[in-house]
Amino acid sequence: LTQEQRQQLQKKSREEIRNINLEWLDEMVNSEQQLREKMAFFWHGHFACRNLNALYQQDLINIIRRNALGNFGTMLKEVSRSAAMLAFLNNQQNRKQKPNENFAREVMELFTMGRGNYTEKDIKEAARAFTGWQFKLNGEFVFRPQLHDEGVKTVLGKTGNFDGDDVLDILLKQKQTAVYLTRKLYRFFVNEEVDEQKVNQLADGFYNSNYDISKFMRNIFTADWFYEEKNIGTKIKSPIELMAGIRRSLPMEIAMPEAQLYLQKVLGQILFYPPNVAGWPGGKNWIDSSSLMFRMRLPQIVAMKESFSIKAKADDDQDMGRMEEKMQQQNRRIAGRIIETTIRWELPYHQLQKTARESLLTTMASVLWQTDVSKMNKVLVEKFIDAGSRERYIQTGIIHLMCTPEYQLC
Repeated sequence: LTQEQRQQLQKKSREEIRNINLEWLDEMVNSEQQLREKMAFFWHGHFACRNLNALYQQDLINIIRRNALGNFGTMLKEVSRSAAMLAFLNNQQNRKQKPNENFAREVMELFTMGRGNYTEKDIKEAARAFTGWQFKLNGEFVFRPQLHDEGVKTVLGKTGNFDGDDVLDILLKQKQTAVYLTRKLYRFFVNEEVDEQKVNQLADGFYNSNYDISKFMRNIFTADWFYEEKNIGTKIKSPIELMAGIRRSLPMEIAMPEAQLYLQKVLGQILFYPPNVAGWPGGKNWIDSSSLMFRMRLPQIVAMKESFSIKAKADDDQDMGRMEEKMQQQNRRIAGRIIETTIRWELPYHQLQKTARESLLTTMASVLWQTDVSKMNKVLVEKFIDAGSRERYIQTGIIHLMCTPEYQLC
């Protein structure tokens, strides 16, 4: 291919990845299987991967969504054989004459056991086991025996003529893998402040169930402590959670759906473009002085068609050394932008039709906020609400409640 043809292919692939991004965001908003999409979003960050081949990215997200509530071991093996991940972690360069340790290192450090629970020797030996794991141009996994190291390896105290699947089985047999995964899931679904006793109890169940994700999540959601006040409204919503939540709370049609890609860029989380192999850091990292104010204005920007102008977050890894030039172009496109939407207000009107006027504010807040609404200063909040009619009260009430710090939490 000529350089121009390669550039055209890359451009087309980037467009297709953007389409996959928007289609998945729609699923997060509209799917009847909300937990599956939420779990897939978690695993998308856990198995963080960047690849400019849209076919490979589509295959990887299909694997994740299919297995999101299934068996972690099955998902781990399918992800590890995906073209997107093998390419991202350089396993195409992993050959018996010259092993490449990157894939083996990240599988241990980020996907299974976590840092500090293995040795450099374990990584070197595991890398030998993954030699020969390749993929065809169409993304199909292929094992090339001529590139595979057939020698004896010792990984985490186990010795044998191991291949990649054998190493993954060894990692799954480590109790530390269940603990590491449980700690991440606890931070995502329960609280950033980890209760190690509860993590160890959950990890025991996860390990003993052979990594049954559905059973694990059921154990969390049916636990009394999950609903304790200290675990409610303590987590800052990620940009994707915030955007999907706004669209669920305000059912809408978006005239130009690609505007959501600009919002992802501005807020600092673009699906399929994690900052690095460790994924998005989360928590307080989502908030800075400019992004907090923008996040709190976002429902108003979307519902009231207000223009906005804010600098997109830098990502030189994604922009491949052309950050300053790319950022200037991006910010010119974003300046003064308006998101054209049509809000389907008849849906919240219908949902609230049996609610008495004096209970409307508390009812709306109890749906939109995760915090204790009994502490809400109703007099202060109602100063910003148009009480001219029931419809205007509902419209302005919902928008104002979504523009509060409380709405940033989940």
